[in-house]
Amino acid sequence: MDTREAAWPELPLEAWRDSQATLHRYTQILGKVKLALTPPQNHWWNVTFRVTARGLTTGLIPYGSGGFEVDFDFLGHELLFRTSGGETRVLGLESRPVAEFYRDVMATLRSLGVEVRIWDVPVEIPDDTTRFSEDRHHATYQPEYVQRWFQALLQSSLILEEFRTRFTGKCSPVHFFWGGFDLAVTRFSGRPAPERPGADIITRESYCDEVCSAGFWPGTPETNGAAFYSYAAPEPEGFSTASVRPAAARYDKGGFNEYLLTYDDVRRAGNPRAFLLDFFQSTYDACADLGGWDRAALERPLYLPEHPREGRAPEASTMLPEQPSP
Repeated sequence: MDTREAAWPELPLEAWRDSQATLHRYTQILGKVKLALTPPQNHWWNVTFRVTARGLTTGLIPYGSGGFEVDFDFLGHELLFRTSGGETRVLGLESRPVAEFYRDVMATLRSLGVEVRIWDVPVEIPDDTTRFSEDRHHATYQPEYVQRWFQALLQSSLILEEFRTRFTGKCSPVHFFWGGFDLAVTRFSGRPAPERPGADIITRESYCDEVCSAGFWPGTPETNGAAFYSYAAPEPEGFSTASVRPAAARYDKGGFNEYLLTYDDVRRAGNPRAFLLDFFQSTYDACADLGGWDRAALERPLYLPEHPREGRAPEASTMLPEQPSP
């Protein structure tokens, strides 16, 4: 078993900022390929990636009479292309300009018979919108820090998956948005949200319903690096001043307008899993209670099935935790 240090490694933003910026663009290139080729789903769920045991996957992308998928392997530091016809290609993940990575990804897809055009401009990165095909200044890939980030992403995914089981209303998968480079799960109240004046097509679809969203992202200097977040949209009155846990959580009014809990606070906790679940649950409680969500209809305890061989109920320790009364 991994030690806690291996599971929750140090992830100082300054140490891997250049690698994070390069990798962010690498993921956007494959994300835009998925956007171009997959049928649209509500709230843009069709464009997201999922966490795997070794990294991230696009999942199956339809093409012709079959399909293909692309996996980021952050343990072997490879980009793997696989088709339903049995073909495989591998590119190394290493320090090289985004422009070269973009060129090689598109060439590899063509070699597999996949013809696709994307808008090769990064999104949700306002400080630099250099086209992927021209970007030679983002060229850093530090395997050690990419692997540290992946370990943090993996732990976050496992805990978010557990948190997701506590809600039986409409809920997103635990998925990775390459636009913001964050991992998220979103719960829905079941009611439409007020239209946002002047919102673009992405925002209109993303927030057409009332939501409470939680996740993990590498952060910025303003967030003291990697952080967990939780927000409500639209935000009910009193949410920003609600009593949430743990004590280290804070509501940021400086532009994020969401609750933040630093990654370092979680990794240093005596029980990181319980510490983080408390953050996700208490911020959701505040959103749902203040927003008047029908919690009785949206939540119920879920239990593991009976043991398939012995035909007995699982031990109490294997049951998912019961929920507080609404």
